[in-house]
Amino acid sequence: MAVVIRLRQEGAKGRPVFRIVAADKRFPKEGRFLEILGTYDPQKGIKGATLKLDRVNAWIAQGAKPSDTVASIIKHAPVTA
Repeated sequence: MAVVIRLRQEGAKGRPVFRIVAADKRFPKEGRFLEILGTYDPQKGIKGATLKLDRVNAWIAQGAKPSDTVASIIKHAPVTA
């Protein structure tokens, strides 16, 4: 099973909010996921992101690949418990 860490879009039309999730690569973008790792609000920018860095690192250690956008968020986002 190839696991990716990617954004899952939620929120209202014209007001997107994203969840950062670990999901199987074959699952649909808005479909099933394995674990919620954080959130991202694009209107607030990187400061609008929350991230469980310990869980992200655990998934990456198991071979999960973050998308380009998620990799940027991981690099710049503030850390939450």
